[in-house]
Amino acid sequence: MQGDRLVDLAHVLRSKNSGPFEITFDVLFDDDAVYERVKGSQALHTARMAELFRVPVEDVIVCMFFDPARAFKLTLRRNWAQGSIGERDTFGAQQYAPLLELRIP
Repeated sequence: MQGDRLVDLAHVLRSKNSGPFEITFDVLFDDDAVYERVKGSQALHTARMAELFRVPVEDVIVCMFFDPARAFKLTLRRNWAQGSIGERDTFGAQQYAPLLELRIP
């Protein structure tokens, strides 16, 4: 797919713990035109996010744009409980990598 990488368009791209059973992702933009471009592209939709993070669609809890903050919010059900045996990222701060190379037409 042609287009710009999401990481090059976003001002902030992060993930974080959202309780013991969820992880949330924030994509913030500092430019109205860029925000509207990403929003209008339809590249960040529920089915695509499920595919990108290799989870069932029903594990996508929130997938929405929030205009007042020029932000996109994604919340996924965690595959493991926070702090469980084998936990590899208790704060959820390293889970946003699949969004980095996502192309926006």
